[in-house]
Amino acid sequence: MSVQMVLLPVFVQVGLTFALLIGMVFARRRSLVSGETKIRDIALGEPNWPKDATQVGNCYRNQFELPVLFYALIALALPLRHADLFIVLMSWVFVVARFAHAGVFVSSNDLGRRSTIWLAGALVLLAMWIYFALRMLLVI
Repeated sequence: MSVQMVLLPVFVQVGLTFALLIGMVFARRRSLVSGETKIRDIALGEPNWPKDATQVGNCYRNQFELPVLFYALIALALPLRHADLFIVLMSWVFVVARFAHAGVFVSSNDLGRRSTIWLAGALVLLAMWIYFALRMLLVI
């Protein structure tokens, strides 16, 4: 696989993270400008943001949990030349699951749907790690 093919889903995942960061900044700014939130209520990191800003902020923070394992896998697989078609296809499935998870998180926040989507992405990532480990250890 070409480096571009392997890295494209990574760039898309990073794009999602930055989009959520920007969304969080706008939601928080809107809350401060409208007076709904006062600086003194959040100055020490207190969780006093309104619901919409909290949802986007929590979704943004979530991008530094499970996706870190995705980034680590690609960072290892690429230079070791074990980023093959399976890894690329599963990378796309993982990233699509992250987008779906984020979409539910910042909209309806339906915990049942959100959890199911999260689990699907986690299982895809687990399969990628098992496959990578087997390829590295058993040279398949």
